[in-house]
Amino acid sequence: MTTSELTHAELATLAREYFLAGHLIDRAGMPHAIGRFGRDGMTQIAIEEWMGASPIYTRRMQRLLGFERDDVAAIFQGMQLDIGAPPEFMDFRYEVSSDIAGEFRLAHCGALMDVEPMGEDYVVSMCHHIEDPTFDATAVATNARAQVRPVHRPPRSPVDRHPHCHWTVRIEPESEPVVLPNEVTDPMHATLAATTDLAAGASGTAAEDAGWGRYETLDPDLRMEDFSASTLTKILDEAALQGHLLAQSFGHAVARRSDATAARVLLVHQFIGVAGVVAGRLADAYELPPDLGGIASVLRLHPAFEPAPYVRIEVDERSDSVHLCLLPCDAAVEPAPGGWIALLADGMADEAVTAIARGVCDRASASAVPPGVRALAAWEIRLGDQPHPEHPDVTLTKFSTGATFQFRRTGQRQ
Repeated sequence: MTTSELTHAELATLAREYFLAGHLIDRAGMPHAIGRFGRDGMTQIAIEEWMGASPIYTRRMQRLLGFERDDVAAIFQGMQLDIGAPPEFMDFRYEVSSDIAGEFRLAHCGALMDVEPMGEDYVVSMCHHIEDPTFDATAVATNARAQVRPVHRPPRSPVDRHPHCHWTVRIEPESEPVVLPNEVTDPMHATLAATTDLAAGASGTAAEDAGWGRYETLDPDLRMEDFSASTLTKILDEAALQGHLLAQSFGHAVARRSDATAARVLLVHQFIGVAGVVAGRLADAYELPPDLGGIASVLRLHPAFEPAPYVRIEVDERSDSVHLCLLPCDAAVEPAPGGWIALLADGMADEAVTAIARGVCDRASASAVPPGVRALAAWEIRLGDQPHPEHPDVTLTKFSTGATFQFRRTGQRQ
């Protein structure tokens, strides 16, 4: 199974999974940041992580779908297609009053569900210290004079308060523009991911390609099924790239507080955790069998190995194994500390391949093998007789309710 073989409905399902997968990147990495830098250090890393990545990928999505405006509706359109706000898991409800004023509420906040059990201090860190600068950083991609301000937000009082939070967005023409720190943004603009050209995405057939090719006007009830198959393919590419940008931004934020070596160690943990959880979700979403064929399909669909040509892999399904090759590509040579694919190329993240395979079948194991003359690295995946224990990084990532979240509001409107 590859994305080119998916139906329109299956592509829409994959888009939702990609956006949620991107959100889980943060859940996979932050426990390790807490362990090394404490809660306050984690908070600053989270701020810089999103601040470095989100303005870049928001502008990319604006260009792709044709909503390069500077009004409040365009801000909301960008948020709807952001791994920081995966549909339903982060159930944003948007209202626009004018070009310069609007508001949004979260009817359900999966991130809050993850953090509330950790205690009020962590809720305040996320909903106050992290959200204030990162909401503004996201809005900067559309209008540097946009101000995102809370009406109410957690800690919830009463404890079951709904909606979970309520924010206003105003563009203040006379205000000072928000300026993001160069030490955060410059390394991300220097990545190959920031400027990689994905415009020549695959297109569906005429019979399959009914739906939107652009997204010029805000639809508060946007669903992935609204887009055409060819547009969904391009959205998938950008959503996967958002994940690579976020992971690299996390790595740079860690490196600024330690060094590139420490950053790569935390990136490995992050990669293993999210890779395994997402593999399991994909296997469930497409009802794939727990065998070599299911593993091969997940490798071809996994957002860690997309988008092409930024990431280039080959998957060869054989009678008794699956062979995965990493080919030369931009993702493998990103500036230090680099991202997940650079870690694979350097032989540091073999366990992430095993985590993906075991997300489909717990009897799987992956071993690095000689890559040959064309590849940078290669792995052979085989099935044993007995199940293996889950990798601790995967178990840690599963503390997020996103690991088992089920999408419900799918399909066309009634």
